[in-house]
Amino acid sequence: MQVTRFADRTAGRGPLGGKRAVTALSVLAGALLGTAALIVTALPATATPAPGSAASFGVWHPQEDYAGSQIAAHEGTSGPRGMSTQDLGAPSGVPLGLDVSDHQGTVDWGSVTSGGGRFVYVKATEGTYYTNPDFAQQYNGSFAAGMIRGAYHFATPNTTDGVSQADYFLAHGGGWSDDGRTLPPAIDLEYNPYGDSCYDLTPAAMVAWIHAFVNEMKARTGIYPTIYTSTSWWGTCTGNDGGFGADPLWIPRYGSSIGALPASWNGHTFWQYADSGAFPGDQDSYNGSAAQLAGFASAGWARS
Repeated sequence: MQVTRFADRTAGRGPLGGKRAVTALSVLAGALLGTAALIVTALPATATPAPGSAASFGVWHPQEDYAGSQIAAHEGTSGPRGMSTQDLGAPSGVPLGLDVSDHQGTVDWGSVTSGGGRFVYVKATEGTYYTNPDFAQQYNGSFAAGMIRGAYHFATPNTTDGVSQADYFLAHGGGWSDDGRTLPPAIDLEYNPYGDSCYDLTPAAMVAWIHAFVNEMKARTGIYPTIYTSTSWWGTCTGNDGGFGADPLWIPRYGSSIGALPASWNGHTFWQYADSGAFPGDQDSYNGSAAQLAGFASAGWARS
């Protein structure tokens, strides 16, 4: 509107008035076009995610995806009457441990063992696109401190097939050795951090995916992997399938008791009872004695 009024005022001021108005408008238009060109040039081009990368699968924060991260988000972390699980205290009379990931970074394992920590599960991989950059310090460091340790894989069943993810896990820390100090490798099955809770799979498709992963792990290590899952997620996303009883169960339940188990199991092996506490990361217990834990690390019934 201001340019129009300028043109109206100058148009009647003699024979050059109209030309001056046109010239001014041309200069102004050129300046605006030049500014627009600079803005467009300055905008960064949208990069296409590299094939096979986390971003190519719509995954943006794998470093924040760890055992229980989505359990806490979907099922909560409060104990009875709203008490925090840390206030409830650790289970008594059983070996205590923890699970860690990139989220914890470097861990002081001497402090953990002096505080009573006996075992740990360490996140190694996610999907076929992510490896924990702190895995060596966490996995080897805990072993050097005298702990029993194992590796786990955060599953994303909507990105690649179960066999591919098992192979990726095995290639990046998910192996097992019969040394009495290595826990069976574990698969973390919980709510999708990036969309539909069940990764857009039907219960039948989810069960088939899990079987593919488990069977590949058993074929290549000789033992069944531990399955980390909640009763709620398992019921919703597998239809409460009962066909995985050969796999040890690691169950998250933040409270004073474990409650109902998924259909495949009559008992649990590990209980993730709190998302914070005396140790870094999540707090866990083993369902048995210290001697039984050592036996379990040597495969025990999981070898059958």
